[in-house]
Amino acid sequence: MYNGQGCNLGKLTVLSEAKTFSISPENFSGERGNGGRATEGTGAFPARDLGVGWKVSPSVILKPNSEFTAAEIDGEGIIRHMWMTMDHQFWRSVLLKIYWDNEEKPAVYTPIGDFFCNGWCEPTLINSLAITVNPRGGFNSYFEMPFFKKAKIVFENLSSEEIYFYYQIDYALTKLAPDSLYFHAHWNRINPVPYKEDYTIIDNIKGRGHFVGVYMARQVNSNQWWGEGEIKLFIDGDEEYPTICGTGTEDYFGGAWNFEQPMGAYCPYSTAYQGFTPVYQPDGLYKANLRFSMYRWHINDPIAFEKKLKVTIQMLGWRSGGRYLPLQDDVATVAYWYQESPSNEQVQNATLDKMEVI
Repeated sequence: MYNGQGCNLGKLTVLSEAKTFSISPENFSGERGNGGRATEGTGAFPARDLGVGWKVSPSVILKPNSEFTAAEIDGEGIIRHMWMTMDHQFWRSVLLKIYWDNEEKPAVYTPIGDFFCNGWCEPTLINSLAITVNPRGGFNSYFEMPFFKKAKIVFENLSSEEIYFYYQIDYALTKLAPDSLYFHAHWNRINPVPYKEDYTIIDNIKGRGHFVGVYMARQVNSNQWWGEGEIKLFIDGDEEYPTICGTGTEDYFGGAWNFEQPMGAYCPYSTAYQGFTPVYQPDGLYKANLRFSMYRWHINDPIAFEKKLKVTIQMLGWRSGGRYLPLQDDVATVAYWYQESPSNEQVQNATLDKMEVI
């Protein structure tokens, strides 16, 4: 019988042995028949005349400088969908951390906003297969995330304020294919990128797996066109020179010719596999720089690796005399990939000053 893995439109007519559950503030454990039974919660006051079952606990409060464990799922299964939302000013103040199979280090380690292609904390709509963001700040992930023993999802509030946080985690318990891979995501930020240095999206991925996407939040700290830099994927034995070398930043993210349409204007787009959005432009006062968001999913063209992988991108614009100009922009990225191992050697400490949108 079909195990429910790799679910899509074509699989909906096939009977599945998977058992479906969902965790939210209305059912913290996800157990059968345990939803909507809260007597206390953030909705208790509005529901005081209605009682149990009437949206008593729709959200939680993330305490300042603390962690909140939203889900601990024992067994074998798949996270199929995650939805969450909070006030947009905190999108880079809260870390999403996901642990697989009792590992001590998280396989997913990124600010929530960046994971959902909204690193600049300005609501930006995303309409793709892997990530959707709907008005106003409805974050959705459709990355399939298998686990063999346990899944643990933690949100860490690095700010000094209380945050009202809404979430729902939809998953299935089922027997996985033995060659199922673990989902990973890792955030990085450099501000500014050093002169004549490539920006490193991810380094030191080890083992077997495939690379499935990049999100980039970029502030341009110079004039003229900024997107000449080439992406480079160093696969397995590559050292000085990569196996895959792109032709330009806008080319990698699925666009062309400076993202201009009509000429002289940026043209935003959000498609199944690629997207680009000018988040905001200079206003003559406090907003002094151009800021952009862009994503590229390798869903139908995953980048396979057998030993290791490193991904970088050049910071490159134009100067006088038709010469390239190495740029020193503010860049943050999330790398997304699957690999055999549940551990993530790339995890580093994130501090609020690095995560702040400044």
